[in-house]
Amino acid sequence: VQLVESGGGLVQPGGSLRLSCAASGFTFSSYYMNWYRQAPGKERELVATISNTNTGAITTYADSVKGRFTISRDNAKNTVYLQIDSLKPEDTAVYYCSAVYYRNRYWGQGTQVTVSL
Repeated sequence: VQLVESGGGLVQPGGSLRLSCAASGFTFSSYYMNWYRQAPGKERELVATISNTNTGAITTYADSVKGRFTISRDNAKNTVYLQIDSLKPEDTAVYYCSAVYYRNRYWGQGTQVTVSL
């Protein structure tokens, strides 16, 4: 099982990024996919979830990112995305994707997003 995030980087406030998480080794379409983030000195925070195909790929977001973050999935590519717009310095964190199905949970290694002038 592998989850590999990519797309992070250094961006100015107000900019955008699209993070990707490529999955392998499990039945991707059956899993709920999540994006978490962890800022220095803070706990890991769930920012976005997309349910599996059977439940209609419903999306939910943390209040802190609603209207700026968009999670989506491409089951043909076994990939989940996180579009981040109107970036703020407080969005600086390591972003992780996670796959969940019943008792199974998998994590990626994370990708750093830094928002700064």
